[in-house]
Amino acid sequence: MDPRLLEILVCPLCKGPLDYRKPQAELVCKTCRLAYPVKDDIPVMLEDEARQLAPTEE
Repeated sequence: MDPRLLEILVCPLCKGPLDYRKPQAELVCKTCRLAYPVKDDIPVMLEDEARQLAPTEE
């Protein structure tokens, strides 16, 4: 994932920062507790496509 893209991407719900988790290919919003998938190096920033983080996940 391009670091410059990561600098400008925000959570579509709360507009907060996202953390990139390379092994899972996800962008994570800790505030909303959602993980947005990254498919073929393209972030899918749709709430319907995001997965809810488990209570044990940070």
